[in-house]
Amino acid sequence: MNAERDLAPLAPSVVRALNDKLYEKRKVAALEIEKLVREFVAQNNTSQIKHVIQILSQEFALSQHPHSRKGGLIGLAACSIALGKDSGLYLKELIEPVLTCFNDADSRLRYYACEALYNIVKVARGSVLPHFNVLFDGLSKLAADPDPNVKSGSELLDRLLKDIVTESNQFDLVGFIPLLRERIYSNNQYARQFIISWILVLESVPDINLLDYLPEILDGLFQILGDNSKEIRKMCEVALGEFLKEIKKNPSSVKFAEMANILVIHCQAADDLIQLTAMCWMREFIQLAGRVMLPYSSGILTAVLPCLSYDDRKKNIKEVANVCNQSLMKLVIPEDDEMDEAKQLMTLPAEPASEESLSKPEAASSGSLDASGDSNFSNNSVFTVTSSERIQVTLNLDGIVQVLDCHLHDTSIGMMTRIAVLKWLYHLYIKTPRKMFRHTDSLFPILLRTLSDESDEVILKDLEVLAEIASSPAGQTEGHGPSDGADVRPSPVELHVPARAGQPSSSGTKGLECSPSTPTMNSYFYKFMINLLKRFSSERKLLENRGAFIIRQLCLLLNAENIFHSMADILLREEDLKFASTMVHTLNTILLTSSELFQLRNQLKDLKTPESRNLFCCLYRSWCHNPVTTVSLCFLTQNYKHAYDLIQKFGDLEVTVDFLTEVDKLVQLIECPIFTYLRLQLLDVKNNPYLIKALYGLLMLLPQSSAFQLLSHRLQCVPNPELMQTADSTKPGAGYKRTAASNIDYTELLQHFEKVQNKHLEARHQRAGRAEQLDRRVVL
Repeated sequence: MNAERDLAPLAPSVVRALNDKLYEKRKVAALEIEKLVREFVAQNNTSQIKHVIQILSQEFALSQHPHSRKGGLIGLAACSIALGKDSGLYLKELIEPVLTCFNDADSRLRYYACEALYNIVKVARGSVLPHFNVLFDGLSKLAADPDPNVKSGSELLDRLLKDIVTESNQFDLVGFIPLLRERIYSNNQYARQFIISWILVLESVPDINLLDYLPEILDGLFQILGDNSKEIRKMCEVALGEFLKEIKKNPSSVKFAEMANILVIHCQAADDLIQLTAMCWMREFIQLAGRVMLPYSSGILTAVLPCLSYDDRKKNIKEVANVCNQSLMKLVIPEDDEMDEAKQLMTLPAEPASEESLSKPEAASSGSLDASGDSNFSNNSVFTVTSSERIQVTLNLDGIVQVLDCHLHDTSIGMMTRIAVLKWLYHLYIKTPRKMFRHTDSLFPILLRTLSDESDEVILKDLEVLAEIASSPAGQTEGHGPSDGADVRPSPVELHVPARAGQPSSSGTKGLECSPSTPTMNSYFYKFMINLLKRFSSERKLLENRGAFIIRQLCLLLNAENIFHSMADILLREEDLKFASTMVHTLNTILLTSSELFQLRNQLKDLKTPESRNLFCCLYRSWCHNPVTTVSLCFLTQNYKHAYDLIQKFGDLEVTVDFLTEVDKLVQLIECPIFTYLRLQLLDVKNNPYLIKALYGLLMLLPQSSAFQLLSHRLQCVPNPELMQTADSTKPGAGYKRTAASNIDYTELLQHFEKVQNKHLEARHQRAGRAEQLDRRVVL
């Protein structure tokens, strides 16, 4: 009786029915409660209404007895129906006990709780919006319920709540976002489906601007995109697609900077769909936001560059990544090379301080944050500018170079990625040379190592970068160039040649006619030549397989005279005589056969200018490392008497198989188009006696081989001088005029040749002695 008195105004019969295990009896009790509450509403008796709700909540809905809880739930629903539009005044008291039952272990009870809440919400409609977060929280749990009936009931309630939100203009989005951000990281498929469905609904409501809060949920959306369920992936794709459409429509209101690193992280995802989608977003961001994305360049490149080497299985990702790479490259402009970075400003719409950088957890992921904390980021001036406030956008060159350097060092990366890295370096040296030269010393070694790459395309791009470094005015330093070149540079006194072509002279523009690129050569040019020769010396296969290719390309990219002058200069002091001989032979072959050096050959052929004669002297002194190449240089420069004098000295040299092979090759070369002028000069026997003597000298050196027969047949064609006499035969020959005017000390050159060849003889004997000692040790 005491219990019945405590539960007044509920009649004892109603109390008993609410506790009954049969649904029908509980339903009858609910109708009685509805009738009772209606009477209280008519009387405006709020205290009794609250008392009834409290009884149903405390004594029934939160009871330990399952049937009592079921009675409490149906009773609370009946109260709500009775209250009608006034139910909004009691929603907190009505909703809380029902939501508590969502966690009940009994699936039937969870279903009844869902049914009760549906009736409460249906009556209250828009009045439930202040309680939306707790309702959403409860529903998100039911969405993943294992019982199909409970899940079905929750879906009905979910649809009802979506309808209410859609038709209302009082939804508190700001209050909802923290809950959405938390729940979006759920791993449960049904919970994810529930979250995505709500995002799609909120996106569709015109009065709700979810785009403002996209940075809060974008990371979670990309994670959901990797779900195992095709349906959920599709839903997430649709949601992301809708966001991207809105971004394209209203780029001025988008917080690009806050989402940049999120995209960088997901552009490196293992899942193809996530990576492709993130890459597509990145492409749009770069194209829409422009230079706002520059502070994140190093992170973007970290994500994009590896994708450029993908095979056809990931063709779509590769194509989008390529567009990203090209678009990002275009954002770097010459103004980025200003010495004082702070001076570079852009007129951009201002954004709140909270939007200036990503949150710390996002920044730490994948090492992608490359925007300095004190930089402000906003939208590009391609948008409609609503504010004239000036905000700095700076190029983080250090970060970019670090990423490019890392990729060049990584031997596992694909060819297209290496090419893209080298294109970036070339682009940066063109657009921002002064800043880039701060990094040249650290980049130089890896650029030299890249010359050993298997791909010709990579080597070509690498040579373009090295050529730009060697010729850029920004690389010019005071003094005589890098210190590592000083120890091997011969002195002008010893050489009798002018200062190296790469060193600008103090005499102004006097020698520019023959060396047009001389003023553009900088202190790195000589360093490059020294290190290139060192690389050839230490890696002979590179010299054999790619040496000629590399030097020919450099002659196109830089001034050929400078290259040959500097290399001859360096080789003159080379201690490894065998390498010097091999290198001279390679350079000579290039000089005589490459179409790229046609102009240089013509310059040397006539020796008309002081510059050409100085170049000849410089080449000659290094060419002395190889006797046959020295003769071929004399043939090229039409110094036939000196060629004959040299051949006379060959009798004193150690004639080896290699030596005879080179003579054989020279004979073959004489028959080539390059020496057409030499063969025609054989007609003028009287004025070219030393040419004929030199050729006969070569003939005498050769054994009876095919080359011997070839040269012998050529010399048999030399006409009888008496038959070739003409009226002007008494005039002095042009060849003697040129020789007399050339002002070259051939005696001194010949002495230098003998000196160099004696060094080679000693070196060969030392090598032979060491080999003999080694053989003895092996025998012992």
